[in-house]
Amino acid sequence: MTEIPDLLERRAAEQSRIRMQLNSMRAEEESKLKGGPEAGAWVKEEQCIGCDQCTIVCDDDAIELYDAPMSSPIMNVDVNRKAKILRDPCTGCRLCVLACPTDAIIMIDR
Repeated sequence: MTEIPDLLERRAAEQSRIRMQLNSMRAEEESKLKGGPEAGAWVKEEQCIGCDQCTIVCDDDAIELYDAPMSSPIMNVDVNRKAKILRDPCTGCRLCVLACPTDAIIMIDR
């Protein structure tokens, strides 16, 4: 039978391991979300599905959708819409990053 001090030691080690993993994940997520006047949004076109969620949440009218050329002749769709960030009106608020279902929008330094 395992003694209580051994269980407590294992528990502390496991808690420490989990805490390190969470901190690592948190740092990765926070790096995606940096914002403010020194940052601007950027769209990774290959991940954008043209869902319009970013334009809905953008209070600054800094995002517009445009018809992009088809990236693959195999796909048979009528419209291939992509988001485009307008640099000047973008305030770096990060709402579009949080709204994007495919993580196609990231924040970059201006």
